[in-house]
Amino acid sequence: MPTLVLVGLLAGMVTSLSPCVLPVLPVVLAAGARRPWGVVGGLVTSFSLSTLLGSLVLDALHLPAGLLRNAGIATLALLGVGLIFPRVGELLERPFIRLRGRAAEPGGNGFVAGLALGLVYVPCAGPVLATIAVVGATQQIGFGTLVLTAAFGVGTGIPLFVLAASGGALVRRMRFLRARARGLRVTTGVALLLVAAVSAFDLASPLQRAVPDYTAATQSAFGSVQLDRLTHAPDFAGVSAWLNTPGGQPLSLPGLRGKVVLVSFWTYSCINCQRALPHLEQWYETYRNAGFVVVGVHTPEFAFEHDPANVADQAKALGVDYPVAIDNDYATWTAYGNQYWPAAYLVDAAGQIRASHFGEGDYADFEEEIRSLLGEAGASRLPPPTDVPDTTPSGSQTAETRLGSGFGPSAMSGERLSAGRTHDYTFPAEISSDTFALDGTWTDAGEYLASGPGARLRLDFHAASVHLVLGGTGTLTVDVDGDHRTIQVAGPPRLHTLLDNDESGHGVMTLSFSPDVQAYDFTFG
Repeated sequence: MPTLVLVGLLAGMVTSLSPCVLPVLPVVLAAGARRPWGVVGGLVTSFSLSTLLGSLVLDALHLPAGLLRNAGIATLALLGVGLIFPRVGELLERPFIRLRGRAAEPGGNGFVAGLALGLVYVPCAGPVLATIAVVGATQQIGFGTLVLTAAFGVGTGIPLFVLAASGGALVRRMRFLRARARGLRVTTGVALLLVAAVSAFDLASPLQRAVPDYTAATQSAFGSVQLDRLTHAPDFAGVSAWLNTPGGQPLSLPGLRGKVVLVSFWTYSCINCQRALPHLEQWYETYRNAGFVVVGVHTPEFAFEHDPANVADQAKALGVDYPVAIDNDYATWTAYGNQYWPAAYLVDAAGQIRASHFGEGDYADFEEEIRSLLGEAGASRLPPPTDVPDTTPSGSQTAETRLGSGFGPSAMSGERLSAGRTHDYTFPAEISSDTFALDGTWTDAGEYLASGPGARLRLDFHAASVHLVLGGTGTLTVDVDGDHRTIQVAGPPRLHTLLDNDESGHGVMTLSFSPDVQAYDFTFG
């Protein structure tokens, strides 16, 4: 950790002395002449936070990547106009007067101007900050990333503060300027407008190119070190068994170096994982001869998914023929800091995580990432892109509904579950939307409900398809919209499809169970 702090500090200091800082210097010297702490503090805060979290926020809201920078440019322009023209400044001050009870000039103590300046400064803040951006984009933000970001921000701020404070000392020694506060205010406004215009139209590029970048090699060295430390793909850890490898031999990411590897976290009874599998299987089949490998990391959700024999049977039934690591102890899951089923991490030929995706959908974009990395790895001719239908559900639908009490309060109408006990239930007069109700005898076993004599379950749902993980031995009769069908339940627990319509809609189904059937979890599509 001390090394991480030192590297971040030094990299930040080197970056703030590079030619890339030239466009923001007018504001640092002018606005910082009176308020260096505010300007530099705002700059460091905004470019650190926007680089660390900006990509996540923009992606989540489906906003263009340049939005934050454009917002910073617009803010600088507004502040500049407000400083030059008092009437405009009064209009900008008005909201702050109400909040603070007193007048506040545009930019206040310089912090607002610094915040806007930081958004403009982000794109050229150096390889180490680019490393932080990559880590944020792959959603692997951990304590080490936060430490690096903070250290880099402080390191960047130190030289800029020295410059700003030096400018302030110079101004304080110049009685001519000090006696003309209005002129200094206008000068600061002009500097803000100048930086806004230079940034908006990229006018500083010729000057930046003309000035030798004496820091490039140093920045690159810092960047490569930190990118390797923070985005290097963890190796497979704690794997108890391997499927679909020669002789069950283990794989390792160092042993796969030179290939593009898709590390896919899944569990076989998860409907979201099952809908994603055809895409992974087709990518593996299409690109394996071009140096592409898929490794499925099977991390169980339920106790029955810990049995390697169950995993092997279901992997075969689902058509999974790429290597699968049995991660029963969550060791690889923890190494990646993963939280989702399904989750995909794309590792390049050098062993770095270059992309990640959580949940279903966006398969075409992810395949483009695969093709791009294969090209980087030297694959000159690739087959055409795959054409597997995307069956990701769209629109609202009932949320996943776990039945046993071991997962917390259930979405249940009528009587509450009698946790850990056998109990006789009666259907309520009405059932709420997106809930279930019980009738007959049921035993709560934590992970699942076990049926007894006369066991029935009524489900209110909104979806096109309804799926239920079932175990034990017996039969289940499904009654929905006047249609009846019987499902035979035997063998290890697995996912069964109870309803599969073309379009989503509201429905109520009644399930009648023979004794000794285990009901785990409803999922919808």
